[in-house]
Amino acid sequence: MKNPHLALAERLGHLFKDQNLLALALTHRSATGQNNERLEFLGDGVLNFVIAAELFRLRPELSEGDLSRLRATLVRGQTLAEIAKEIALADQLTMGEGELRSGGFQRGSIQADAVEALLGAVYLDAGFDACQQVILGLYASRLQNLPAIDDLKDPKTRLQERLQGRGRPLPSYELKGVRGKPHEQKFTVVCSLPDGEQLSTGEGSSRRRAEQIAAAAMLLELDNSGAN
Repeated sequence: MKNPHLALAERLGHLFKDQNLLALALTHRSATGQNNERLEFLGDGVLNFVIAAELFRLRPELSEGDLSRLRATLVRGQTLAEIAKEIALADQLTMGEGELRSGGFQRGSIQADAVEALLGAVYLDAGFDACQQVILGLYASRLQNLPAIDDLKDPKTRLQERLQGRGRPLPSYELKGVRGKPHEQKFTVVCSLPDGEQLSTGEGSSRRRAEQIAAAAMLLELDNSGAN
């Protein structure tokens, strides 16, 4: 029967010379003894650099801000958790009994951290070039199918840029009400355009969320009305 750690290493695209590094990268802090937190720190740094360098190469036309948005979506916890599932990482984690009982091995944040730890382990095991190769292999399909920049911008940013591009003043956001118990409040915000009569309303679990929803509604209204 194949060593499960070996199968994982093959899916990762790197066979470890030092098996202890691989085992450490898969050890959550809930287990006794050493854990993968230091490797996670190292892997995070290498991952951010490799993805930044690759985006810089692939998209020479993009500004610093747009490159930052792309990198953020590629290295965020949600993306790392998706990669963890793709390489069937969860079953290989070593965890304390309490964390196992609570289903911690299925938690996306724990799996995302373990991916970064694995990258840190690859770096220590074989150096930067090997780690870069692993990262680019894991991200190959994502780098080939990068999202549109506008899809990465939140509604408030898109509304602001749209109005600025047409020489119109910026929108204002006014908190109209808060209801509900302290732990489950709902905020209502109205977005208005100073140079027109257009209004939109958003409701969310925080003022920021309500403002984003109101901005999205305003963008939709502008689209439907054919206005700038």
